[in-house]
Amino acid sequence: MNTLSSLTTTVQKRKKRLGRGAGSGKGAKSGRGTTRHQKARTDIPLHFEGGQNRMVKRFPLLRGKGRNKAVAAKPVLISLTQLDTFEKGEVVNLESLLNKGMVVKNEALRGAKVVANGELKTALTVELLVSQSAQKHIENAGGTVSS
Repeated sequence: MNTLSSLTTTVQKRKKRLGRGAGSGKGAKSGRGTTRHQKARTDIPLHFEGGQNRMVKRFPLLRGKGRNKAVAAKPVLISLTQLDTFEKGEVVNLESLLNKGMVVKNEALRGAKVVANGELKTALTVELLVSQSAQKHIENAGGTVSS
């Protein structure tokens, strides 16, 4: 008759024995996190990496022409085939592009530029930025450009 097997098993975690020497792995600061270490100090710089050369210094400086220019928002490009959906004699500007749904409202803040991609058959008056080749296409179709 085995009475031990009929007993329910109890699982209880042992309490962490803190502060019992450096060899135990739980000595010295005894699992108290970053409250008493270097990270607790306020005067260490953010880029400090424990004495090794910091990330900023490890990479070469980006030198050369045009490397440090401000990144300006580029206008939305619109092809001549998109402009072909307009009717003859219509004025093409940012408002009309918004109404047709060719440009989204937040894209309209960057502006729009007409690029010679495709063909234009209708005469339009374009009040946007236009590339040189697109201007030739528009004028050949009988339209005008005023930016």
